[in-house]
Amino acid sequence: MSLPRLRVGIGFDVHPFATALPAGYLHLGGVDFPEAPSLEGHSDADVLCHAVIDAMLGAAGLGDIGEHFSDTDGRWEGASGLVLLSESAALLSEAGWKVVDVDTSVVVDAPRLAPHRGEMQKRMSEAAGGEVRVKAKRSEGLGSLGRGEGIAAWAVALICAADETTS
Repeated sequence: MSLPRLRVGIGFDVHPFATALPAGYLHLGGVDFPEAPSLEGHSDADVLCHAVIDAMLGAAGLGDIGEHFSDTDGRWEGASGLVLLSESAALLSEAGWKVVDVDTSVVVDAPRLAPHRGEMQKRMSEAAGGEVRVKAKRSEGLGSLGRGEGIAAWAVALICAADETTS
């Protein structure tokens, strides 16, 4: 019996809240939060999707988000995190890999993510081609995140060779 070819990658992203943008442009895990302040970024600044992308690309040995979706490339300006996640899943597939499982943690005090967790997981899982889970943590007032200056996210991705079966 041979063992499946598995790889693990970790991803991290952080974006500050924007001072120049009005509220209503916050996107997390492909879900819009119209009541929340916006995050600053070249794409839609979906910090959660970006962390998942880095974890997936890293596991496959394909570099990081900046190598594939540069913030100096106008094609990605305002791009949805879900679109970038789908593109990343396609890159994995072309390289002979597929997502088995992704676990994430988001550090944010507001907005509350729990009511939207199911939808976030569904949308990201569809885009990634494998299960994505979301956990939210509060910063408890510590550091820049505790002062409400931005949002940070971590992700760990498990991928396997595309010809492997998983259950």
